[in-house]
Amino acid sequence: MKIAILGTRGVPNYYGGFEQFAEFFSVYLVEKGHEVYCYNSHDHPHQEKTFHGVNIIHQYDPEYKYGTFGQFIYDYNCIMDSRKRDFDIILQLGYTSNSVWHFLLPKKSIIITNMDGLEWKRTKYSKPVQQFLKFAERLAANNSDFLVSDSIGIQKFLQGKYKKESTYIAYGAYPFSSPNEEFLKEYSVEKGNYNMIMARFEPENNMDMVLEGVAMNEDKMPILVIGKHMTKYGEYLKNKFKNHSNIRFIGGIYNLEHLNNLRYFSNLYFHGHSVGGTNPSLLEAMASRALVIAHNNDFNKGILKENSHYFSNPQEVKNILNSIKKNDNLQLVQNNFDSIVNEFNWEKINGEYLQLFEECYSKSDKRK
Repeated sequence: MKIAILGTRGVPNYYGGFEQFAEFFSVYLVEKGHEVYCYNSHDHPHQEKTFHGVNIIHQYDPEYKYGTFGQFIYDYNCIMDSRKRDFDIILQLGYTSNSVWHFLLPKKSIIITNMDGLEWKRTKYSKPVQQFLKFAERLAANNSDFLVSDSIGIQKFLQGKYKKESTYIAYGAYPFSSPNEEFLKEYSVEKGNYNMIMARFEPENNMDMVLEGVAMNEDKMPILVIGKHMTKYGEYLKNKFKNHSNIRFIGGIYNLEHLNNLRYFSNLYFHGHSVGGTNPSLLEAMASRALVIAHNNDFNKGILKENSHYFSNPQEVKNILNSIKKNDNLQLVQNNFDSIVNEFNWEKINGEYLQLFEECYSKSDKRK
């Protein structure tokens, strides 16, 4: 099959979850004998025309100039280019800025869309933007040939809201098996004697809730706050907790080996995400044998089940800090690690996507 991947900034990954998936899946498809094309922003660090056998198509992306609006232009450029290439399948990762161009997608290509999370629930967006995202979500749900949900919660939502069937395929992670304490020195922490939270600095990730619980607690074990904090919300949190020396804002970390070791040797790993489907950083924490302490919501419970301690407010965070230690919960850690090996591993995820592609290709009238 001739397959295109749209909706990301490109491969290899320099940005986030969809880019990571696009990198792994595109290379997997090539290894299985398919002709694969991935669309990259014009200023992507990888400027070669191929990546491990994947054909790279660079398109102008003015996001650097116009902010979010630039994404619409980038997606338009990608879609217009796709009309010239006779793809069998186009996989769209997300819908935020490409669904408005659905009428321009090539008529003979099978359009499969991963519907991502409930983007319109993100509080960083104004009311008008949230309304637009609902509109974009409806366009994608109603104008794609097939839909993918990366969580059971999203699958149920699409069925209830739009009466649309979708195929549940989760995100993936690679099991981490090479811990090295030497990496901890760079962050001035010791094995088992620090907690951590890692997320984008957005209200729905509940960093404020976690840090309030930390501030209330008498035990001053360090907590590493990982993420790009040079934002309005980041400045708010840094100012709010500036008198708590055990709360350390250390910025974004993009070296996976460093992150895996920090997660592996941490005491408690707080996961505050409350919007979206299967969150990549949650799976990576499970794969790194962290003891995950998660915000109490259906998305997190759908992945962690009974293998986590949950919180809904700062007092519950404080209570967990006072009563829960990783060494007393190693079976939960092992259960989550086993879930990565058996359910959320990339080989399985990639295989499920390819199986879906083959089924969609065989049943679609478009290519006949």
